[in-house]
Amino acid sequence: MLGLLKNPIVVTAEINMNLVALTAIGLISRLWGLSYPRAVVFDEVYYGQFVSLYMKRIFFVDDSGPPFGHMLLALGGYLGGFDGNFLWNRIGAEYSMNVPVWSLRLLPALAGALCVPLAYQILVELQFSHCAALGAALLILLENSLITQSRFMLLESILIFFILLAVLSYLKFYNLQRHSSFSGSWWFWLLLTGVACSCAVGVKYMGLFTYMLLLSIAGLHFWHMIGDQNLSNVSLMCHFLARGLALIVIPAAMYLSFFYVHLTLLYRSGPHDQIMTSAFQASLEGGLARITQGQPLEVAYGSQITLRNVLGKPMQCWLHSHTNTYPIRYENGRGSSHQQQVTCYPFKDVNNWWIVKDPGMQQLVVSNPPRPVRHGHIVQLVHGITTRYLNTHDVAAPLSPHSQEVSCYIDYNISMPAQNLWRVEIVNRESDADVWKTILSEVRFVHLNTSAVLKASGFLGASLPEWGYRQLEVVGEKLAKGYHQSMVWNVEEHRYGKSQEQKEREVELHSPTQMDISKNLSFMAKFTELQWKILTLKNEDTEHKYSSSALDWITMDTNIAYWFHPTSGAQIHLLGNVVTWASANIAALVYLCLSLWYLIRRRRKIYDIPEDAWQLWVSAGGICVGGWAVNYLPFFLMEKTLFLYHYLPALTFQILLIPIVLQHLGNHLCRSLLLKSMFSALIVAWFSSVYLVYRTFSPVTYGEPSLSVTELKDLRWKDSWNILIQKQ
Repeated sequence: MLGLLKNPIVVTAEINMNLVALTAIGLISRLWGLSYPRAVVFDEVYYGQFVSLYMKRIFFVDDSGPPFGHMLLALGGYLGGFDGNFLWNRIGAEYSMNVPVWSLRLLPALAGALCVPLAYQILVELQFSHCAALGAALLILLENSLITQSRFMLLESILIFFILLAVLSYLKFYNLQRHSSFSGSWWFWLLLTGVACSCAVGVKYMGLFTYMLLLSIAGLHFWHMIGDQNLSNVSLMCHFLARGLALIVIPAAMYLSFFYVHLTLLYRSGPHDQIMTSAFQASLEGGLARITQGQPLEVAYGSQITLRNVLGKPMQCWLHSHTNTYPIRYENGRGSSHQQQVTCYPFKDVNNWWIVKDPGMQQLVVSNPPRPVRHGHIVQLVHGITTRYLNTHDVAAPLSPHSQEVSCYIDYNISMPAQNLWRVEIVNRESDADVWKTILSEVRFVHLNTSAVLKASGFLGASLPEWGYRQLEVVGEKLAKGYHQSMVWNVEEHRYGKSQEQKEREVELHSPTQMDISKNLSFMAKFTELQWKILTLKNEDTEHKYSSSALDWITMDTNIAYWFHPTSGAQIHLLGNVVTWASANIAALVYLCLSLWYLIRRRRKIYDIPEDAWQLWVSAGGICVGGWAVNYLPFFLMEKTLFLYHYLPALTFQILLIPIVLQHLGNHLCRSLLLKSMFSALIVAWFSSVYLVYRTFSPVTYGEPSLSVTELKDLRWKDSWNILIQKQ
């Protein structure tokens, strides 16, 4: 033991000074003056609202994607002590002193800074020279658009960071595959690949494109492993299970965990939960939970209920009636039954209350003990205030002539008998004996005489005219196939009726009930509903001043003015480095042309480059060209408002391709020493121009110093750019 003390304990470590220097410079470029401007910059007005809701624990739904990115932004606010009290209503609004601007912008800036060393390491793992890797990192460092996007409370830099981390992790894992399978480092990089992919998808669904690319590459590599006769069947199965665990199971589990944390944090009711089902709303603190707490669970004959349409978009609405009747004749000349109007009303109202009546009995109160309504039972629905019965018949609906009119029956003593029997069908039943439950049961009402289904058709068309108070149309759908949500209803408010006299019943309908029955949803039920809302909820896409098409991005024919100072004229724009963007396009074109040339020549058994160089060329293209394609081409299929920043993930992959193409040209096409010298000189001159353009556009990248009108006009290199010029 004492012998060990004779010699000093020595720890050695290898430090890549290139990585250290690139990380330091990246941090400086993204963190310098991060609190400037102390005003709301472009989409900070959008993401800031969600940060405030996180701070106040108020539930929200964002149809742009999963919650992980929002939670990271909220983490910055939490670390800075933000209380959520700021009105995010205007771009350019000055932040109050309680808003920790530096902290809110910190995580996107750190993510943007770390993309610089990640780019370096990716090229090293692709087996390219350190010089090429350094060039890739510097191009990312000096790309004005990436700098701008990473210095504010936005998500693109975080998305790009996780995308690059996933690519790097997979490359490290693949390179370890050859000589140290199932080692600790092998497992680390494989698992980190899955984690990074999950985080990328959790930030924005755009991350799914790179995830699919890496899964395809991993599948191709495994396919090649199957042909390796040196691997036993057991070994292949272990490799397959390891990849399945790390690249599918763990990402799926992490994705669920993002929603679990999201739903755990946001337990209070707010304006966004109006689009959720009644069961979801009732699970939140406040709001509907205060109304529905303690309601009877089982709907019985005599129950007083409100019926909410499950579809809930473009607005929530409840089955409603009032004393007004349908006009005898509509404007188009068609006639009506002149019965009492039935509509779907988007506000809570006493006229939304209905009584569930047993057709074989006259009483409108709940018996003791209550007789529950089950799936398949026949009921009548009596309007609580007017005591008229819900009815439909073979008369065309006012706005949907191919559907039946729904009304509350008035006996005019003519040959139009009442048809007011409805069969209750519980859509989400577990068995045919299920009881109709408050909030939890989703039901259809099938008309016994005509088999028409009660449907809120106003969601699909216009609202009723003035005679219907612009409320939504309700019809009997005669050819009802499947369970469209507009045909499905759930009981939201519920009480057991006790008053047989109408005057007493009207008083009862205005008073709340208090009974103690819990209706908590499971996490998976809430996750499924929230995920479906995110995927299907569509905000109205409107033309934005700075929206653009995907074709505009390649040549950067568009820009976005992020911020403008009203007095000094200082401004921030999302504008890229023109030389880098043009070079990236040329590099992609050269890569595709050279690849096609090599393929044709190889088909003729002519090998222009060594086999290892060819494999390197193909693998690099699979990552860089593939990454550009999967992150760019899908936008041509998307029906949404697009902006220049959507191109940044694709651009990042394209930038990585530039030094790959340059090294390939220098190694294999510049044969003589003179050509190599000239090529090196051209690269130096080209890179100097990249730096010069970066410096030229820095004032509109960082927002300072403010420029004169003449200087701003000089920056308008393209007529399509919208550089803001202050009027003198």
